[in-house]
Amino acid sequence: MSNDLPATKEAPEARYAPETSMDAGSQALSEALRSSFGIIKLVVVILFLVFLGSGFFTVGPQERAIILRFGKPVGQGERALLGPGLHWSFPYPMDEVVKVSITGIQKVGSTVGWFAITEQQELAGLEPMFGPSINPAQDGYVLTADGNIVNSRATLNYRINDPVRYVFSFASASNAVQQALDNALLSTAARFKVDDILTRDITAFNEAVRRRVTEQLEKQNLGVIVEQCSVESRPPRQVKEAFNNVLRAEVNRSKVLNDAHSYEVQVLSKASADAQSRVNLAESERVRLVQDVASRAEQFQELLPKFRENPKLFAEQRLNGVLGRVFANVQDKILVPATADGKTMELRYLFNRELPKPKTEEQK
Repeated sequence: MSNDLPATKEAPEARYAPETSMDAGSQALSEALRSSFGIIKLVVVILFLVFLGSGFFTVGPQERAIILRFGKPVGQGERALLGPGLHWSFPYPMDEVVKVSITGIQKVGSTVGWFAITEQQELAGLEPMFGPSINPAQDGYVLTADGNIVNSRATLNYRINDPVRYVFSFASASNAVQQALDNALLSTAARFKVDDILTRDITAFNEAVRRRVTEQLEKQNLGVIVEQCSVESRPPRQVKEAFNNVLRAEVNRSKVLNDAHSYEVQVLSKASADAQSRVNLAESERVRLVQDVASRAEQFQELLPKFRENPKLFAEQRLNGVLGRVFANVQDKILVPATADGKTMELRYLFNRELPKPKTEEQK
């Protein structure tokens, strides 16, 4: 029995020692887990706040924004548009913000009728090499009304006036605008002759393209307004020299016609001035003659009663008056008295038509 008692006293100590050490480890682990969970909660809260904060966005003064929630706009019509200022939406992928410029000018270009060229060549002002004929797989062109081929390209500047319709009418409204421009360029070129497109009526062709693309955009109701449309046209590179020769001939023809027209205007103006001058001179002469005849007629009317009273006396008075005026400035006067029998005397004077020439010394 003495051997069993010490054994029974040591057994409890041996049994409780491992449990005390396990409780301390569990407590430390529990405290560590609690600290970790606290840190994780803090991180989650911070991430959640950051997630929510990422939903803030700013709309500029010249922009409008539309929130798409799972692909559908939040609101309808004008209420779907967000004006300038700070706004919030759920971050992606729940919400997506689409910003549309309402005053900025959008730009698209049509090269459906232009030859293939790189941007570097375009900036350097160089044209790519070309073969003896047009390659439809690479080069574009337009057909004219008289069956010719021309290279044409157009640039369209437009402004968005209905952002909702512009965003939701088509999957890509800018592509729809470009397709309308391509169609307008091809269809308008088919109604113009090659000379009108290249030289004679460039402005009318440009305006026709602009009018055509405007009609198509209004018909499709894309919510855009056309601001400017510019068109550039060139003859095909393969026949460029022939077109230049025709252009020079056209310029010379126009110059000759203008010169002829100027000469025509000059001659007609001179003839008209001469005719008017002669008419004025004749009118002046007519007025003078009429006034002179009227004055003489009035004078004769005044003298007629005196002549009727005593014709002989009137004739003598008129004769004396005329003789007085004739001999007023005569230096030599010769009076021939009348003969006794009343017959007139004939007196003749011989006047040389030419003065006698003075004799020279040799003639002497």
